[in-house]
Amino acid sequence: MSTTTPTTTSAITFPLLQRQFLLHPRSWRAFSSPSSRHKNKASTISTINTHTRINNFAANFAVPAFPSDLSPPPIDHDLLETMETTGATVSDEGIVETFDNDDEALDAVDDGVVVVDLSHYGRIRVSGEDRIQFLHNQSTANFERLHEGQSTLDPFRSIVSKRSFSIWAKRFHPHPLLTQGCDTVFVTPTARTIDIAHAWIMKNAVTLVVSPETCRTIAEMLEKYIFFADKVEIQDITKKTSFFVLVGPKSSQIMEDLNLGDLVGQSYGTHQHFSVNEIPITVGVGNVISEDGFSLLMSPAAAGTVWKTILSKGAIPMGSNAWEKLRVLQGRPAPQKELTNEFNVLEAGLWNSISLDKGCYKGQETISRLITYDGIKQRLWGILLSSPAEPGSPLVVDGKKVGKLTSCVPGKKGSPFIGLGYIKRQAASKGDTLIVGDNVTGTVVEVPFLARQQPLSKSSSL
Repeated sequence: MSTTTPTTTSAITFPLLQRQFLLHPRSWRAFSSPSSRHKNKASTISTINTHTRINNFAANFAVPAFPSDLSPPPIDHDLLETMETTGATVSDEGIVETFDNDDEALDAVDDGVVVVDLSHYGRIRVSGEDRIQFLHNQSTANFERLHEGQSTLDPFRSIVSKRSFSIWAKRFHPHPLLTQGCDTVFVTPTARTIDIAHAWIMKNAVTLVVSPETCRTIAEMLEKYIFFADKVEIQDITKKTSFFVLVGPKSSQIMEDLNLGDLVGQSYGTHQHFSVNEIPITVGVGNVISEDGFSLLMSPAAAGTVWKTILSKGAIPMGSNAWEKLRVLQGRPAPQKELTNEFNVLEAGLWNSISLDKGCYKGQETISRLITYDGIKQRLWGILLSSPAEPGSPLVVDGKKVGKLTSCVPGKKGSPFIGLGYIKRQAASKGDTLIVGDNVTGTVVEVPFLARQQPLSKSSSL
């Protein structure tokens, strides 16, 4: 097969991204941090490629990158410096608060695409031979039903003969492996919610993305439950990695532009491994706040190039202030607000992250009892507010307290304030009016994240 010389690109754009050959992975290299004087060099993204429809691309083979075996360089601040030069306001903790474009970014969520730096979110790496069983027992999702390394050709096995499949696979070989992921919830023994975690099942580890407030707590909790014979290791890789998300209807177009179109239309949590200058990057379906969009996990050494490339494709940057507004607008519960010891996982509405048939796990007995005996007393709702209200304010219907406000943010430009709150069952539902605090009027509304949750019966499974 003939090959051609790779096309050079500018420092702020990727070459057309090629798929990486992961069917027979070799041991992959530790990250190596480029010196600052090389940070503006063009990014070379190379992967093994023999598919006939892309054989005009370069065939410079790179060692496959597997982010489950992290050994990255110390985090540098080049990315934050880049952001600050474009008008970003950065907190003392290194979190980008705003690009002074919050309204524009929120609008782009509906009709464009935004990119958000969520590197302050926690990343926990769980490795060792027993990692799947361990997480299966320590959280609510059914990890044993997830798989690392499902070929994109697998769906065709059932519709062609074995011989035809073999010939076809060889002709178009290699195809990338798509690996799976899911949301899972860490709860107390009484099913009170600690946090939602997004899990990626990788070759040698499971990577968990958790909220900034709970990363240390969850890592320490998992360490506590490792018994002597368990082959499990826990590592906080937050400062050794960077994490971006894409949100908005044009996210898929950016993926196509970066030659990552194989992920478009795949199920939530599906992810693939690629490399930038032989530095691993993992791209997955979903963006923490919804099942749409995409997430990108990478070394800080690649973060600046990736960020500038995404912006060059038309994405609008979003800071953490607008992200918090979006979280409430979407209805995604957060630790220390909706997720506390005061409310259980079913009241928080996290049905899609719960398995009822996987056997014993922490909190399972309480969850099963709540479902069996219809013991869920309240649920989380969105609330449109006539004016701002303090989180913690009581929710009142006909003079009786029926719930509690947990979050409140300004709506989009020209829109009312919106909040989240727990309301007792039967006390109010969608469209009903209530009083928040002393004199704020609220209207109960559905919010997208909670509306997607599907309540389970005792016979249901993840």
